[in-house]
Amino acid sequence: MRARADFLAANRGRRVPTPAFVLLVHPRGTSEPMRVGLTVTKKLGNAVVRNRIKRRLRALTREILPVSGVAHADHVLIARDAALTASFDSLRATLEKALARAAA
Repeated sequence: MRARADFLAANRGRRVPTPAFVLLVHPRGTSEPMRVGLTVTKKLGNAVVRNRIKRRLRALTREILPVSGVAHADHVLIARDAALTASFDSLRATLEKALARAAA
């Protein structure tokens, strides 16, 4: 996802806050594929830090969303400070729990 309108639409969906990120899940049409968006604000650090967080979240979504993601929905991850310092295993477990809560 890249368009601002898509992110605003996802904001109307289900919101699951975690220490490392906020997960937004917004169901769409039945035939449209799953989409992913990432948001990392300047409050979290300089460009190097923000890009590192985005790389970690991208790797995480590539691994988890095809298996555990909500089908035919937009998924947006809004990063928090803990996304940089948390271990990748804890991020994986956190995303899986957040997706389970969003699907319920």
